[in-house]
Amino acid sequence: MKNTHLEHPEDSILTGDLSVLDWFSTNAHLSVKMDGAPAIVAGINPENGKRFVGTKSVFNKVKIKINHSHEEIEQNHTGAVAKILHHSLDCLPVTSSIIQYDFIGFGGDDTYTPNTITYIFDEIVSQDIIVAPHTQYHVADGSSLRDAVATPFLGHLDDTDTCKFVQPKAWQIDEDFDDVIGFARQMSQLVDFVDEKDAAKLKIELNKCVREGREVAPETFYNSRLISFWLLIKSIKDDILFLCRNNGPKSYIGNRQCGGEGYVRTNEFGMFKLVNREKFSHANFNLAKSWS
Repeated sequence: MKNTHLEHPEDSILTGDLSVLDWFSTNAHLSVKMDGAPAIVAGINPENGKRFVGTKSVFNKVKIKINHSHEEIEQNHTGAVAKILHHSLDCLPVTSSIIQYDFIGFGGDDTYTPNTITYIFDEIVSQDIIVAPHTQYHVADGSSLRDAVATPFLGHLDDTDTCKFVQPKAWQIDEDFDDVIGFARQMSQLVDFVDEKDAAKLKIELNKCVREGREVAPETFYNSRLISFWLLIKSIKDDILFLCRNNGPKSYIGNRQCGGEGYVRTNEFGMFKLVNREKFSHANFNLAKSWS
């Protein structure tokens, strides 16, 4: 798929695209969504063959920031992001692949809060940096990073003296969702879906409910049947999320243990994130981003 923002499964149905129902019922690759920040993209620039590091701004269509050297990092970035990229350029191993990582922290401790979630490792991390690889990008030689196609990173990176890679194993407990998915297909016949413009407005309103900790009440929306259907799809997502497990570091939001940020599930019908919006998204919306 093209390099786009990962979407919640329930948000994808607002325009009438019901492919997520096939996504639910088809076997998929499952990976842990680590809550690191910022995102780091590193690899070989297909336009010039040079090694680079950067944030997701390497994919920008206008103000592109690709760093092949410490000097370019100084030109393009400041503060904590520049410091992280300097260390990434020094510490990340050279690979022929273009990989996106979530930055977890600098070594020397066993407890890290890079964003919303606090991670506790079994021992003090001795490496200089800790990152979680999760996405690989494919670009033809000579093409721009803007044309990158994203797929889950399925490889394994061994820890080095300078870099610790966090790659938890994830799995889903089997359960049959055929009946509820069939019910959702029937209910979709009663729904008036909207165009992309109105869907964007609805996402803003739905995220506002999450941010403010309010229940999503269909009767408060102009298209109540669509929001009721959205809630049905969300309930299927939440049931699947409940069945997901991983062996990553212990995770906390505040002082309450949680299952982590969530998961990314990928098959031929798409790549979506499985996240508890009431817990993680609510906390994430209301967090000051100290790294930015």
